[in-house]
Amino acid sequence: MIRKSSAIRGMNCRFSVFFKAILWLGIFMPLTLFAQEDVVKAKKADSIDKVNQLKEVQIRTIKIGRRQTSSTPLQILSGEELQRLNSLSVADAVRYFSGVQLKDYGGIGGLKTINVRSMGTNHTAVFYDGVQLGNAQNGQVDLGKFSLDNIAEIELYNGQKSTIFQSAKGFAAGSSLYINSTQPDFEDGRSDKWKATLKGGSFGLIDPSVLWQHKISESIYSSLSAEWKKASGRYKFRVRNYGYDTTAVREDGGIETMRLELGLNGVLPDSSLWTVKLYGYNDKQGLPGAIVNNVWRFPQRMWNRNFFAQSTFKKDLHKYHLLAAVKYANDYTKYLDPNYVKDTGFLTNIYKQQELYFSLANRYQLSSFWDIVLSGDYQWNTLDANMDRFPYPTRYTGLLALATEIHLDRLNIQANLLGTLVNDEVERYFSAGNKRELKPSVMVSWQPFSLKEFRLRGFYKDIFRMPTFNDLYYTLLGNTFLKPEYAKQYDLGFTYIRLIDNHLLNQISIQSDVYYNKIRNKIVAVPGANLFTWSMQNLGLVEIRGLDVNIQTGWRIADQLMVNTGITYTYQKALNMTDVNLNYKNQIPYIPVHSGSFTAGADWRNLGLNYSYIYTGERYDQSANIIENYVQPWYTHDIAFHYHKDLKHARVKVSVEVNNLLNQDYEVVTNFPMPGRSYRFTLSYAY
Repeated sequence: MIRKSSAIRGMNCRFSVFFKAILWLGIFMPLTLFAQEDVVKAKKADSIDKVNQLKEVQIRTIKIGRRQTSSTPLQILSGEELQRLNSLSVADAVRYFSGVQLKDYGGIGGLKTINVRSMGTNHTAVFYDGVQLGNAQNGQVDLGKFSLDNIAEIELYNGQKSTIFQSAKGFAAGSSLYINSTQPDFEDGRSDKWKATLKGGSFGLIDPSVLWQHKISESIYSSLSAEWKKASGRYKFRVRNYGYDTTAVREDGGIETMRLELGLNGVLPDSSLWTVKLYGYNDKQGLPGAIVNNVWRFPQRMWNRNFFAQSTFKKDLHKYHLLAAVKYANDYTKYLDPNYVKDTGFLTNIYKQQELYFSLANRYQLSSFWDIVLSGDYQWNTLDANMDRFPYPTRYTGLLALATEIHLDRLNIQANLLGTLVNDEVERYFSAGNKRELKPSVMVSWQPFSLKEFRLRGFYKDIFRMPTFNDLYYTLLGNTFLKPEYAKQYDLGFTYIRLIDNHLLNQISIQSDVYYNKIRNKIVAVPGANLFTWSMQNLGLVEIRGLDVNIQTGWRIADQLMVNTGITYTYQKALNMTDVNLNYKNQIPYIPVHSGSFTAGADWRNLGLNYSYIYTGERYDQSANIIENYVQPWYTHDIAFHYHKDLKHARVKVSVEVNNLLNQDYEVVTNFPMPGRSYRFTLSYAY
């Protein structure tokens, strides 16, 4: 049993009081006000405000409808709501979703990956404009590489996206993160739109970007987005060792990146839709290391080049619908370690990945309430390296999904069966061979009462993940006899979402789910004869029980004063159930029992204010829940001020952000200190 310090107990107590307060503000106060007969009614606005408000309500209604009818838990950040958050990248934004742990290794250049409901990073698929981002080498997508400047919406689905009309890849993960880029909009009759943005601030950050949308013809339009970012990554942090406390400077997180995206969208004469996207990304960066043994300078460097080209096609023929996609990706990574000297010079590892992907989804409407879908995907991956004794693996993956959906007025049932065939080939040593799996999923959404705003939902999903190339073939580490990691997911929850006209409280959304996940053959790295020779093994059983709560409210305080609040809370017991004699029923590493966030935003005329609070409870950084492995809770406060000015055909916007307002000293990952108080300034001009 661990004895917590009075400071930690005090922190937990304060969080408990704080959470109860915001829970009252988020649920009970809104419901009480809604029950009252005397409400504050909105006044009439001028004609321009009416048009803007109508468009805002339409967008808000569409988003709420998707959350309300989804058979799987869905969280969305989009539009102004997304832009108001103190977020530089997609990684910063997803912190505000319930049930999510973000692994952050510190600073702008540190790796940032997402873990949903404690299932592990590799069980979360990341899709960019509908096509999955792949990494066969390690299975991880660094969300810190994706800027928000060209992002319109981020969606997180637990289980899978709540539609059967999707690629087979969409059925093949434990959870899915969809990143949707900004699409051109020429409703006002213009043929060109521009947006230029300049960001700067702490850590030597300078980040200009530009977005150009062009209407080529009545049926074809284009989008060009470019961004350059550079930062020194320098920030102060506290070092505590053997009874002394000092301040050092992180000097290895510098980064310089360049991103270029070109998109084409079109409509054929038969109303078929097609898209083409070209994406290029290049960076060079330092690699922040673990601060141990008074070492806080790390000379290692890394270079990345990522390119992909993808195209989608969608056609509707009465009862038959077709969705097709194709993608080619080429990734290059160079790693330099001056601390490791070989006969040929400093250690320099180069990795090259290629991916080719095809997808075809066919949907047929058997009747007005019954649809069936047959989806097939094929994927080819290769990995090359300049390392000695490298096996040069190639992976062929085939996916076939048969899905059906029954959608009645108050009941929606979806079910699918996913077949997977994976074949690995290597040029030397042994390959993992063939893997064949057949896995089912069932999802239900039900409106039990005449009250259409309230719905129950639940799903069961049986899924697995293949070991990555690193798991199987990495020199002195891989294990070609690894089994896939199997997971069963159970979820039961409800949604209550309502838009209320002419009331002080004009929107309320409550989502809550309880869930149980069971993972077998979890893939972990374990030490061998010494700390240099590790190996990958399948170990035991992990059981995860949790509760997610997400509450959003919108208030019209006055004619031009709008206030929005958001609360998320997650409770998770992720326990190691492998061996009754070794760490049995201990919480697995880096999973807090309690975590949550609170956001509040206000808009009055041309001014905006946003506040956010994130809390992560106590954790352990090793499998044994002992005092030596204890990691203290952490929390941060962020605040942002916005001002915009509308000109004749343009809008100028200025933002000032203060992150970690109270200058909290904390670590998301042990020995990787996070920055203290920092500032960011944004100036944008849209025409």
